[in-house]
Amino acid sequence: MPPNLVDSFHDVTGLSREEYFCTNDPVGHKLGSGGGTTWLLQACMTTEDGASLAEWLPREKRILLHAGGQSRRLPSYAPSGKILTPVPVFRWERGQRLSQDLLSLQLPLYEQMMDMAPEGIHTMVVSGDVLVRTSQPLQPIPDADVVCYGLWLDASVAKNHGVFVSSRKSPQVLKHMLQKPSIETLNELQKDHYYLTDIGIWMLSDKAVELLAKKSKKGDDIIEYDMYSEFGCALGTNPSKPDEDLLDLKVAIVPLQGGEFYHFGTSREMISSTLRIQNLVNDQREIMHHDRKPHPSIFVQNAVCKYKFTEDNTNIWIENSDVSEGWTLSHDNIITGVPQNHWKVNLAPGECIDVVPIGDTEYAVRLYHIDDKFAGAEQQKQQFPVVADLEAMSMLQTLDGLALVTSRMISAEEISTEANLHRLFDQRKAFRKLNWRALAKNWNHSVFYQLDLADAKREFDEQHIGMPPALDADAPLMTRIHDAMFRGESDKAFTLLREGISPSSLILPPSSKLSVAEDQIVWGRSPVRIDIAGGWTDTPPYCLMEGGNVINLAIELNGQPPLQTYVRPCQEPRIVLRSIDLGAMEVVETSEQLRDFMHVGSPFSIPKAALVLAGFGQHSLNDELAAFGAGIELTLLSAIPAGSGLGTSSILAATVLGALNDFCGLGWDKNEIGHRTLMLEQMLTTGGGWQDQFGGVLGGVKLLQTGRGFAQNPQVRWLPTDLWTQPEYRPCHLLYYTGITRTAKSILAEIVRGMFLNCGDELRLLRQMKQHTLDMYEAIQQNDFERMGLLVRKTWRQNQTLDAGTNPADVAKLTSLIDDLCLGYKLPGAGGGGYLYMIAKDPEAAARIKQILSENSIRKNARFVDMSLSTTGLQISRS
Repeated sequence: MPPNLVDSFHDVTGLSREEYFCTNDPVGHKLGSGGGTTWLLQACMTTEDGASLAEWLPREKRILLHAGGQSRRLPSYAPSGKILTPVPVFRWERGQRLSQDLLSLQLPLYEQMMDMAPEGIHTMVVSGDVLVRTSQPLQPIPDADVVCYGLWLDASVAKNHGVFVSSRKSPQVLKHMLQKPSIETLNELQKDHYYLTDIGIWMLSDKAVELLAKKSKKGDDIIEYDMYSEFGCALGTNPSKPDEDLLDLKVAIVPLQGGEFYHFGTSREMISSTLRIQNLVNDQREIMHHDRKPHPSIFVQNAVCKYKFTEDNTNIWIENSDVSEGWTLSHDNIITGVPQNHWKVNLAPGECIDVVPIGDTEYAVRLYHIDDKFAGAEQQKQQFPVVADLEAMSMLQTLDGLALVTSRMISAEEISTEANLHRLFDQRKAFRKLNWRALAKNWNHSVFYQLDLADAKREFDEQHIGMPPALDADAPLMTRIHDAMFRGESDKAFTLLREGISPSSLILPPSSKLSVAEDQIVWGRSPVRIDIAGGWTDTPPYCLMEGGNVINLAIELNGQPPLQTYVRPCQEPRIVLRSIDLGAMEVVETSEQLRDFMHVGSPFSIPKAALVLAGFGQHSLNDELAAFGAGIELTLLSAIPAGSGLGTSSILAATVLGALNDFCGLGWDKNEIGHRTLMLEQMLTTGGGWQDQFGGVLGGVKLLQTGRGFAQNPQVRWLPTDLWTQPEYRPCHLLYYTGITRTAKSILAEIVRGMFLNCGDELRLLRQMKQHTLDMYEAIQQNDFERMGLLVRKTWRQNQTLDAGTNPADVAKLTSLIDDLCLGYKLPGAGGGGYLYMIAKDPEAAARIKQILSENSIRKNARFVDMSLSTTGLQISRS
């Protein structure tokens, strides 16, 4: 990165010195991308304990970003480097930050790739002036010394980049690499070859890094060596520039499925790439705010702009600037760094202005054309005026008067060297403070409520920005929910959420009628569920905003459905509630008693709330029961510990509702029972999603999917059950009760808070979990036992990333004993305790797991439980 940025990088970005190391090439010495990589690694290594490169590399995974050098073709961001180029919030995306830049948008994909990398790969080298996105899940990464990602791009684009050439017979194996081949060369290649365009994502084994370092050195000195035109072109089975030292390196080429490549290398590319990203989605239902600007290629951020745009204003970029009424713009104008002013400026087509703080008080004013490259002598030419201070800047009426206030002239290179980045970033922050107020005030035409509101709240607090006016009651409900949590009014947010999910109109009027004989009993029983992919994506408010995907299976324990309820009429006009497993009983004689159900942990919260949903407790309970035709005795049996992680409370609620449905003749189907269970949980303030109840109510293995909106009615796709029922697989599925319990509500609250606030990291992970569920669906459809088990392992990693408390120390100790015997394992549900579900590699491994855990139990009540797939789900019958 630019030398000036190295000293101030951590201060101006706020990024951790522990996690981010940065340096620049030695001043006056060109090292190239290969030599620069070696220089960066060596500089980072020397800050630690002096280990050799071979000892140091395997200690952790590292992402190396080449930050853009002198940025000659993007002068507006030359002082701070292309990598910190501010990028406008995507109009169709939720959870982004107003302060986002190219670096923060690049890293999530790179980190995801490195998480998937084979054990021998610890280093990734990427380009800092591109943004790479993908709309499809990442494919498994081959085990090779060099893994290069590429895209299928047209020859007209590929000719400006490196390309990976492979035989049509073995498309993943690199034959050779070419740098900026002609269109004719590429067309000739296509006869019997494929070519992928290099997108600047290279993953290197430790062996490859050591060889790269060797080629970048002459003695102890690091020399100029290019990673692409020299190292890259020496790779492959038939390299274009053979090098004996590199012939043994195994190279794999990976097409980035659904990949998108946006270059921010030049002034025009900065605007065109941003426009392409904004226009990725044109479905108006997917776009969360609709611009009022007359042309989509107008971008204004971290700025105050009083100029009124017209349809003639195209390709406009205004950032960290004040554009007052006296300005006149045309097209292809870039305005950056301009402090508050009252100038009269007329920018002709292609004219751009960049103002950069120099030293403690000065400003350099750079007027340039959008296509200027500042190459060669132009970079050193002293052609840009320096103004002494802000007062002198404010004296300007037009830019023609610059000569009168100029103290000296400096070059483009000197601007980058002498720029005061703290002043530059402080000015940007001051403009953004003004933007925050405007965005919040005009929320219905801005991106405000689609932003990462946790980040927004931090900025409001740090900059002492007053809260915006409260929203009117006619604002969209989901916006009001976001607003309440943004203000710290969590109770209000949850209340509004409950209103959306459980409108009072869905509570039945008191018209239920007894539908059984006086001596009949209605018996409801349900299996429990194990979620193997997508858990948490079914939880409001996330599923209301983006829909959810979950795969779970209904299971019986020790050959029985463990959740049961019995409902029978009684002569007395009262409601008698019993719990067999808890040994508890309560007699309810008034509506006030019945409606007093909001006590988490109360033995009868669930049946009381279920009876209210069935229409009782709205008036005099005595009168309601008289009209109903009998009193009610309701008995519960939960043959499973609380906090088990198997969806017990939700499925028990669904079982009670199912039994009452039959007892009262309500006419609900299983889908309605599942939906009313979601309402019931909201009534109890326990929150939770829809996958638990549908996982138990519906038998078998199934993919459950919903779209956005308050009407969460899952579409069900049943999956084949062979991986659980066939003789070679059934013994491999193990269920072990750990004896550790944890109430999901404590886990739920923090995660749901992140959903309310559009926390970017959390939303990205939840989207990955949704896609991961579809990968699991494919594995089960293909009857791929090994892949299914490995995907369960990935599910467990995702759950831990979402909530570190999912895997307490005692559970981690248990799983460490059997890790190598399992394809995958997880704690079902929210985690933290309860049952441990394991998929052994084979029946022999399963037997070994049973022996190990039986000999190393951490609780006296820990035990294995026989599990079997339930094909029926919820069953209701009468005596």
